[in-house]
Amino acid sequence: MPRVSQEHRAARRAEIIDAALRCFTRSGYRSTTMADIITESGLSAGAIYGYFGGKQELLVAVADHVLGDRRALLVSIGGSEVGGLGDIVAAILRNLDESSLGSAVLQVWAEGSIDPEIGDLVRAVFARMRESVIDMLAAWAVENPPASGVDSRTWATEVAPVVLGVVQGFMIQKSLIEDFDAAAYIAGVRAAM
Repeated sequence: MPRVSQEHRAARRAEIIDAALRCFTRSGYRSTTMADIITESGLSAGAIYGYFGGKQELLVAVADHVLGDRRALLVSIGGSEVGGLGDIVAAILRNLDESSLGSAVLQVWAEGSIDPEIGDLVRAVFARMRESVIDMLAAWAVENPPASGVDSRTWATEVAPVVLGVVQGFMIQKSLIEDFDAAAYIAGVRAAM
């Protein structure tokens, strides 16, 4: 029997994660069954279980995938290529507005608040995300020194929780409020920052 390449394994794993993400987004984590994920993926149960031990492992993988994508976005924004802090946050929010990840991220957060293993993962991924935001803000602050006179890294470390809070607020409102105006929220963030 031929060996399966790492690229093939990675692609198959991503395919399963994407199927789980669609199911979790559509039906919620608690209502999604492994049978739903198997059906959504079009793969056999053996293929799914060859990569993941169950729904909780899939949620962990989905969380890492979703939050990892956000980290890649932060790296791509670039510190000195924007006019100000409001532009940085607006770029993050525009990307989130174009994706359908808000509901999935909220579900991961909710599960993390009651499941210690998922909570540990969420905290670890969030810590990496916070470091990415700090790095991005510090890079911007090197070119645009803070008026307070503190060094760029200290300033970025102080501001990052506020930036992340604005992003979290956007995701919550976008997921829960039917007539939420994403464009107005983003414009308000730019004006406020």
